[in-house]
Amino acid sequence: MNISPRERTLVGVTLAVLLSAILVFAYDGQMKKLNMARNSLNSKQKDLTYRKMLVGQRGAIEARFAELKDLMPVFPPDKRVDTHWLGIMDAAASQNGMSISRRQPGAEKLDGDVYELPIECREFEGSLESVVRFLYDVQNEGVMLDIRSLTVRPSPQNPALLRGQFTLYCAYMRE
Repeated sequence: MNISPRERTLVGVTLAVLLSAILVFAYDGQMKKLNMARNSLNSKQKDLTYRKMLVGQRGAIEARFAELKDLMPVFPPDKRVDTHWLGIMDAAASQNGMSISRRQPGAEKLDGDVYELPIECREFEGSLESVVRFLYDVQNEGVMLDIRSLTVRPSPQNPALLRGQFTLYCAYMRE
């Protein structure tokens, strides 16, 4: 069986195209893996740099924690603390003319020596000034209160009022 030069050339070109396609697909997959590994390495290096910086500032962080620990309220192990924090929150809201209608304390979480109690306020209403004053009073209350999520929108009935929801986190210690 004789193969003509034209057929040999056609077979050679076909094999070259197939090999090229296989190499391109293999190379593309390897490049994606390499880029993913490189991105993972970069993120881990940034994390390591951040952790080294924290270790370097350990003394300052411990000193700041000691200052804050003295300001943190301490409750007996069997006392419910949600009523204490709800009272502080309600007093700040009523003092500033803001109404909170639906609120629910969550489960307390232990993180080291510090307990954290989330209070989810699903509905509040007030003017812009009353909301800002409430947030300012909560921040400067002198206890460990932190609003981590806040959603605000205009009231459909009265555009001068704001409605929304927020989650208040309260930090404290137990004896």
